Amino acid sequence: MKSVFRVVAVMGAAWLSLGAAPNWLSTVAATPEGHRLGNPDAKVKLVAYESYTCPHCAAFEKEAAGVMRLGYIQNGKMSLEVRHYARDPVDLTAAMLTECVAPAKFFDAHRAFYVNYDKWIPPMVTASKAQRDRWTVKDGGAARRNIASDFGFYDLMASQGLSRVKADQCLNNAALAKKIADQRAATDAKYPDFAGTPSFILNGLMLFATAGWDLLRPQIEARL
Repeated sequence: MKSVFRVVAVMGAAWLSLGAAPNWLSTVAATPEGHRLGNPDAKVKLVAYESYTCPHCAAFEKEAAGVMRLGYIQNGKMSLEVRHYARDPVDLTAAMLTECVAPAKFFDAHRAFYVNYDKWIPPMVTASKAQRDRWTVKDGGAARRNIASDFGFYDLMASQGLSRVKADQCLNNAALAKKIADQRAATDAKYPDFAGTPSFILNGLMLFATAGWDLLRPQIEARL
């Protein structure tokens, strides 16, 4: 009986010495060009260029986000880095707000825009000329605040812990607006044949004609 207890004790000590497995779904880090979720040493490294006003990006996120997180990121086999590609003032406003939540909540805020895409996107089509003019006033901070108000971004970001006051401070940040705009210019310069969003880099290789999950998934699995 003592030998049995001794084996159990040794096994327990070994388990404790190994520690708990890393929670890769909570491992978020800023990168020079974006934000990374998951194991930084993963065998498969996926970079996604996305735009919040892009319907194809919304469709991709709705279809693929859960599968990627549970099937590839959670087990440490893949990391996901998101990079902004701001196509218009509304997209820029959304991107800025994701940059101003708590760093660990970036991917929650990122996901919130896509999960709620069908709820907030209608003004892009239905807004009057007077309303659209509010989005392009000379004062960039005011324009972005008008966008946040008209599209319901304040309430959406409040659910992510970003108060109205903090959101306004964020949207008034001209340096942040320039940084995100410059990221698009840098992407265009680096990839002259950039096909728009969503676009993906897989283990350092830019993928072309791969805008959907049905085409991306087999390329990920081939590298696992």
